[in-house]
Amino acid sequence: MDKITSPEDLLKIKNAYAERMKLREDALKSTPKTVSGLNAGTKKMQILCCCDTNCAASHGDKIADSLSELVKSAKVSDKVDIIKTGCFGFCEKGPIVKIVPDNTFYTEVKPEDAEEIFKTHVMGGKRVERLLFEDPKTHQRIPDSKDMNFYRKQMRIALRNCGVIDPEDINEYISRDGYKALAMCLTKMTPKDVIETVKKSGLRGRGGAGFPTGLKWEFASKSVSDVKYVVCNADEGDPGAFMDRSLMEGDPNSIIEAMAICGYAIGSENGLVYIRAEYPHAVKRLKLAREQARKLGLLGKNIFGSKFSFDIDIRYGAGAFVCGEETALIHSMEGKRGEPTLKPPFPAVKGYLGKPTNVNNVETWANIPPIFLNGPEWFSKIGTEKSKGTKVFALAGKINNEGLVEVPMGTTLREVIYDIGEGIKGGKKFKAVQTGGPSGGCLTEKDLDTPIDYDNLMAAGSIMGSGGMIVMDEDNCMVAIAKFYLEFIVSESCGKCTPCRVGNKRMLEILNRIVDGKGEMDDLKKMRTLANVIKDCALCGLGQTSPNPVLSTLDNFYDEYVAHVKDKTCPAKHCQNLLTYTINPEKCQGCTACAKTCPGNAIVGSPRKPHTIIPDKCIKCGMCLSRCKFGAISVC
Repeated sequence: MDKITSPEDLLKIKNAYAERMKLREDALKSTPKTVSGLNAGTKKMQILCCCDTNCAASHGDKIADSLSELVKSAKVSDKVDIIKTGCFGFCEKGPIVKIVPDNTFYTEVKPEDAEEIFKTHVMGGKRVERLLFEDPKTHQRIPDSKDMNFYRKQMRIALRNCGVIDPEDINEYISRDGYKALAMCLTKMTPKDVIETVKKSGLRGRGGAGFPTGLKWEFASKSVSDVKYVVCNADEGDPGAFMDRSLMEGDPNSIIEAMAICGYAIGSENGLVYIRAEYPHAVKRLKLAREQARKLGLLGKNIFGSKFSFDIDIRYGAGAFVCGEETALIHSMEGKRGEPTLKPPFPAVKGYLGKPTNVNNVETWANIPPIFLNGPEWFSKIGTEKSKGTKVFALAGKINNEGLVEVPMGTTLREVIYDIGEGIKGGKKFKAVQTGGPSGGCLTEKDLDTPIDYDNLMAAGSIMGSGGMIVMDEDNCMVAIAKFYLEFIVSESCGKCTPCRVGNKRMLEILNRIVDGKGEMDDLKKMRTLANVIKDCALCGLGQTSPNPVLSTLDNFYDEYVAHVKDKTCPAKHCQNLLTYTINPEKCQGCTACAKTCPGNAIVGSPRKPHTIIPDKCIKCGMCLSRCKFGAISVC
């Protein structure tokens, strides 16, 4: 098609793709159908292969390519489509291959499985049972994702197209009402109407602070300037977080459409995406989506035949965590050192190049089109009174079902961890969950029934953040966890303000003393004092929340700190300098395996006789423990 100039042109594309998309649309709604392969008369089949970064690391692309070659060789290309999609969410069981119309969901697929899937399922009409998800409790094989606990309590709004469409084909996005919201805004609404719609929805920024999105847009719209900017913050820097990356890889056009809607609302023709250079796959798909949108006239001059023009430029970040803060991000885009500045003035008044600028993160943008398609009332009915809609989390750590999760606000931590995540790996005991990235807090069993929203998480001593959720078990040392996050903060601090630059470094020095067995009880008081000073005095939001891991672990695991300081022991048996290795003479067979592998020559003894560890020589590396076959070595 030539350039799209009216909403009717979108409908033409949707109709042209109707048959192609109906198979997938039906699969989203229906229960599993009886499998019938091409040899049994199936008219059309589609094979959806997850090819986002996570699955690509396990050869997801190779699986898709192998299936394509098999389809070509069998000369059934007219009956079978291979679609490379974004993330299905169930990362623990990737790579994933989904076959429609019978809605079969294969997990942990390997490249060598492609031939069996093709011969047995595509041609033979029988499911490959061993590749179906196995329920860990019932041990039954489940062919349909809707019957899996991982998906049952999820509600995919931001992730609505991930794992459903080919993110490299703009027509597939359009076939699922893509760019319809933009058309509606440009042809039927005033900029003020657009802003009021976002305000009525109750959408709050998903980047961490939770500021009302509509209000933010309104501030930028009221700023008088010849030039304004719309910015997408795609600088996802939290350890373990991959929400924004997955959204850009699986549904890049939703970001572009939402930014254009904002541009119309605030009076901006200029969009900027600030993205991590470490996200090459997301960059590639975002660039491709932009070029396709330009060719169709969905970016550029006079969009939908209106007087509104809008285009997007892409800027790269170098992976600095502090550039997730909007003023630091703006300075980085300007070619300056990425460090925050005191507000006011806010970016809505004076931002990029001194012009009014609206900054939202990727997930916030992904929620915009559905709000206009379904109405603000629909969105505001989801979630809690003060936190509307859903939230995407990267569920990781000591959890059975790692993955990308989207749940309505108000869902409890218990539901996410035990229903969706299906509990702790290896039957271990739950100890803590860390939400909100390095600036978040560690919550305990007493907090498991906390509804997930901005206010409740903050009241519990953590924050929502951008959506990291890391689960820990009994083997995690919480003092070491606090040290890990503080090391990250110290490394990533821009260094502009003294509380963050110096205060966090002093706290880290205290934590290092504690895990080395050199801490004193007074150190715990000093840490709490330092943490509160940093919280009150740091320049930016990242600095102000940086003490959260220390404060939350002091509040919830004080006994563990005392054990490190007073008893010089680590209850979780993690802190190396506080461990003592001993050999039980009754169990030791004198096989000499431990002595041969000890790098410190700390183990002595004759063959076939019990050995002994010399404490002063032991470097506590754990090699002996891993090599002993008789369970003779213990650590305390």
